[in-house]
Amino acid sequence: MAMTKPFAALWLPLLSAFCLGAQAHTPYLLPVSFEAQPKAVISVDASFADKFFIPEVAFGETQFTLTAPDGSVTPLSDVRQFKTRTVAEHRLPDEKGTYRISTGPRLGAIFRSWERNGKVETARDPGTPTPADARLLSHYQSLSVSETYVTVGKPSQTALAPTGKGLEIVPLTHPSDLFAGEKFEFSVQYEGKPVANHKVEIFRSAMDLASQHSVDALTTDAQGRISYALPRSGVYLALVRLRADAPAGAAAPQYGNNYTLTFRVLAQ
Repeated sequence: MAMTKPFAALWLPLLSAFCLGAQAHTPYLLPVSFEAQPKAVISVDASFADKFFIPEVAFGETQFTLTAPDGSVTPLSDVRQFKTRTVAEHRLPDEKGTYRISTGPRLGAIFRSWERNGKVETARDPGTPTPADARLLSHYQSLSVSETYVTVGKPSQTALAPTGKGLEIVPLTHPSDLFAGEKFEFSVQYEGKPVANHKVEIFRSAMDLASQHSVDALTTDAQGRISYALPRSGVYLALVRLRADAPAGAAAPQYGNNYTLTFRVLAQ
């Protein structure tokens, strides 16, 4: 991505109108199982939700990919669209190790906000003009990536390697080897560089319709790292958002990047 502002100035939070954390529709991937056997068919749900992991809005057309333990990348072979979720399935090769499942970068809606007469107004329709007497506050297009990991046999490292592109969470502790009472260490990177002093939210799903999920807000250190003490077993989602300049020719001057990583924590 073309960057027109100093790197340190990019770590700006989204305006409160659009940065609602778990209260806004947030994308996620959720595998049926975080473990598999060689040559097994894996299945993953993809959706936008207010409460994890209860699907509300399907992903639509998405280029799901699978990074194998040897580093090769292939598209998921069978993708089906439903009203509230997208389901992708794929038969694994006869290879043990850790696989990364990814949506890849997905461009979404374009948002604008402006201030006029002391009030903030927002618009998602590109055809809605910004009033001539208003002060533009933000103008960006959402860009999301959601990922998760599935392991066959013993965990391996190759699929965990950062891509160096866009916003991403890079696991330092293997996401298939997480236990309650221990720590999950990871780094947040943008375009291959650490994102220092930046907010990350981690949600633990209740996995039912009655309970609310819990959320912890953390901040990366000077090296862009976080060490998260895992309170108990369950399925978790880590969410990070970052506003950054979009490349020349994009539909908006900035991208509202968001990245989610779904992972499982086992009991001791």
